[in-house]
Amino acid sequence: MSAPAVARPRTAPVNRAVPVNPRAVMVSGALLVLTLALAVLTITIGELGIAVADLPAVLAHQGSRAQEWVLYSNRLPRLLVAVGAGAAFAVPGAIFQSVTRNPLGSPDVIGLGAGSAAGAAAAALVWPGVVPVPIGALVGGVVAAAAVLLGSGRGLRAPYRMVVVGIAVGAMAMAFVQFVLARTTQQEAVQLAAWLSGSLQSRQWGDVVTIGVALAVLLPAALALTRRLQIVEMGDDAATGLGVSPGWTRGLAIMVGVALTAAAVSVAGPVAFVALTAPQIARRLTGSSGPGMVAAACMGTTVLVAADLFAQHAPWGAQYPVGVLTAGLGGVYLAYLLVGEWKKGTV
Repeated sequence: MSAPAVARPRTAPVNRAVPVNPRAVMVSGALLVLTLALAVLTITIGELGIAVADLPAVLAHQGSRAQEWVLYSNRLPRLLVAVGAGAAFAVPGAIFQSVTRNPLGSPDVIGLGAGSAAGAAAAALVWPGVVPVPIGALVGGVVAAAAVLLGSGRGLRAPYRMVVVGIAVGAMAMAFVQFVLARTTQQEAVQLAAWLSGSLQSRQWGDVVTIGVALAVLLPAALALTRRLQIVEMGDDAATGLGVSPGWTRGLAIMVGVALTAAAVSVAGPVAFVALTAPQIARRLTGSSGPGMVAAACMGTTVLVAADLFAQHAPWGAQYPVGVLTAGLGGVYLAYLLVGEWKKGTV
């Protein structure tokens, strides 16, 4: 008689579902409510503001022509671009901070925002009508990312070297932008300079469509990578043991992050430090591990809408590009991070 077959133990499949953090859900919900309140303020305050009581009628196209112009041609496109760009800046920040395991690893710090700005500037002014601005921004971001990865020598395995190389790449990209400025007319140079500071002025529905399509395509891809990125943060050996390829995961995440950054830059310019600060503030509020894409997106939206509201109605009496405000606040936060990393002995 043949020996009875011995049942072999089976390895349990890795659960790829993203665990739900109740605290993260509460924080994200609170941020959405706060963003809605800021949106109402954006539409209703100021000299051309629409009264709250009139807002439902205007939204239903039953207001006066002046009110409908203010809402649909002036304030609503700007608001929606701020909402979309805030999320599109914050999610790549969460991605790059996760794949580099470095709190400084955001697209604006490592030169991707500047690369996208250089590509967009080239598309808009050097080759006008030949290359669409979003495509130019994407190409510039891809070139900057490749330069950072190659220049660091060891790629993502040397995150702090990436920061140093990224600063150099960003400087070269901005040098190209200055070259473009020197070749343009005075009026074009003024417009480009305002855009390079990160501006939401004079946004149109075409910009809303651009950032909306980018989020509709890329945000689900980023969310699908969340669980894999959480596993990769545990270390390459642990990720491989759990059936997750660290190289493929990082590569796909970087592609999504570069594309989102390019989309945001193409509609709002290189708004500084939203990608750096929003994911970290969200992670501290939620207390969750991993990139926390949803909370980061909600925080990025809240930060950019709030900053633009303040930039429009600041007490100094003039409207400034929103990037001026975020750069000032983000610079202080960057200094705080650098001091913290210096105390840890990592820089």
